[in-house]
Amino acid sequence: MTNKFVPAKWLANAHMQTMWPLFFRKVPAFKRIRERFNTPDNDFFDVDWYGTGQKGIVILMHGLTGSSSSRYILGMQRALEQNGLTTAALNCRACSGEPNLKAGSYHAGFTNDINQLYHAIRSKNPKTPIYTVGFSLGGNIMLKWLSEKADTLYISGCIAVSVPYKLGNCADRMDRGLSRIYRSHLIGEMKKKLAGKLKFFDGNNMPAEAAKLRALGDISRIKSFWEFDNDVVARLHGFADVHDYYQRSSSIGFLKNIKTETLLIQSLDDPFLTPSVLPATNELSATTELEVIEKGGHVGFIGRVKSGGLDYWLEQKIVNFLMQLKSVK
Repeated sequence: MTNKFVPAKWLANAHMQTMWPLFFRKVPAFKRIRERFNTPDNDFFDVDWYGTGQKGIVILMHGLTGSSSSRYILGMQRALEQNGLTTAALNCRACSGEPNLKAGSYHAGFTNDINQLYHAIRSKNPKTPIYTVGFSLGGNIMLKWLSEKADTLYISGCIAVSVPYKLGNCADRMDRGLSRIYRSHLIGEMKKKLAGKLKFFDGNNMPAEAAKLRALGDISRIKSFWEFDNDVVARLHGFADVHDYYQRSSSIGFLKNIKTETLLIQSLDDPFLTPSVLPATNELSATTELEVIEKGGHVGFIGRVKSGGLDYWLEQKIVNFLMQLKSVK
């Protein structure tokens, strides 16, 4: 399905679309309420709430090295609150500003925490519409969860943006051209987080978890996602190897079972993936629609307005989609 999105002229390049909001977007400050969730495996994750709207609650999930403070999450929280929706921005483990308590944290197929958050919200709000919006890796997690729990969830609508549906193909794409810049940055951030976590474990008398990280060996040599996901992610999270991890965690194999009304938004020039990873019609459920846009980068979609300013198109697109659903009053 073609969309009327038109990129701002001076941001028509995929890399400009991707990087502009990361470095230059300013979101006005607003006060959120943080809630900590203790998990069954003796760990925790944090959720940042915003708004008191009665039209529904929207669970937001960030990308690989993002957090609830990523600009696209903050912008989304403001836009949803202005339209009467309360938001719960989930921080994946170790992404809320402090290390989590386990050597492992989260990965592309880790659905435990969003499932716990959903049930906590639903138990307190049995009749309130709940929606989900996920970006990049967070979108992959969310779609896999919607499929796995399809028969036990009551989600009124879902949107996933810039999702790496086929993890292996996306890892290959990140090894080519300018995408290697993103690859180096993302892997560098994850290495820093692991180093900080090891220091935290040593300083807080947690030798068992520290030993798991030391057992990984020297990870400074790692350059590609294939290496990182094989030598770190797979080992810390119980996968046989990177191939097992990618096969079991890629959302492409789960889309067919989704029962929630779902919109997938992707751009053809996304530097994190190639068009080959996009799901075919026969890989989608009857309730899932794929909207492909020619230009937009990775979680970019920065448009132009007549006044000459910038339009963060995703926010209005997502609001419009949710507001037209039957559950929104």
